[in-house]
Amino acid sequence: MITIRRAPDRGSVNLGWLDSNYSFSFGHYYDPKHMGFASLRVINEDKIAPGRGFDMHGHSDMEIITYVLQGALKHQDSLGNGSVIRPGDVQRMSAGTGIRHSEYNASKTEPVHLLQIWIQPNEFGIAPSYEETHFDLDQTRNVCRLIGSNDARDGSVKIHQAIDLYAAVLEEGRSVDHSLQAGRVAWLQVARGSLLCNGEALTAGDGVAIEQAMALTLTGTSEEAEFLLFDMANQGEARGL
Repeated sequence: MITIRRAPDRGSVNLGWLDSNYSFSFGHYYDPKHMGFASLRVINEDKIAPGRGFDMHGHSDMEIITYVLQGALKHQDSLGNGSVIRPGDVQRMSAGTGIRHSEYNASKTEPVHLLQIWIQPNEFGIAPSYEETHFDLDQTRNVCRLIGSNDARDGSVKIHQAIDLYAAVLEEGRSVDHSLQAGRVAWLQVARGSLLCNGEALTAGDGVAIEQAMALTLTGTSEEAEFLLFDMANQGEARGL
C-alpha cells in the first residue's frame, strides 16, 4: 500500500528568520494521524535566513540526520565538534545519554535549505557520538546511493536502527528501481524537483509511506529530482518488540 503525504498538508511555521514544514508532529504542530512512521520520527524542511539559526540546545536518545540541500550550515556541539555542512555532506548525531548543539546559517547573505531527520534508536542510553561524510553528486546521480545504515557499510554513516537510508538525484526521464522486502516498510521524501513513484506524480515536499513488500520504480520528471528513501524494519521490529 502506498499513502501520499502532500507537501501543502504538512505542518508549518514561519518566524521570519525560519520557514519550516513538518512531515510529522513537531513542536507546536500536533496531528495524531502523523506522529511518525515506523522508527522515523521527524522530517523537518527548514529554510534559515542568513546569519540566523538555533542556539545551543539539547537532545537525548535520538538519531539526528542533517542533509543540506542548498547553502551552508554551521554546526557546533558539546562533544567539541565544529564544522560547516554543505550539499553532499551527511551529518549523523547520536544524542544517546545527552548532547547539546547549535546550528546556524554559515552565510551572511544567502539562506540555507536543509532537511533535519530524527530516527528513534534501537538502543537507549548509548554514548553520544558524531559522524559526518561527503558524497559527490555523481555518486547519487541516477542511482540510489546508500548514505546511512545500521552497519555503516559502503561508506555510509552509522545509524543505530534497522534502517537503510538512500539518496538520489534523478535527471528527467531517468529511473531507478528499489525492492522493498517482506517485514520492511519505507518512506520516500521528495527534496526538490518532481518524479513518479510507481506512476504517482510527486513534487518537492511530498512524502510517501510504503507499507508492504513491493518493487518501486522512481522516474525523474524535472531537470533534477532529489529524494531520500528510508527502508526500515516495520514498526514492531524497529522498536525491538
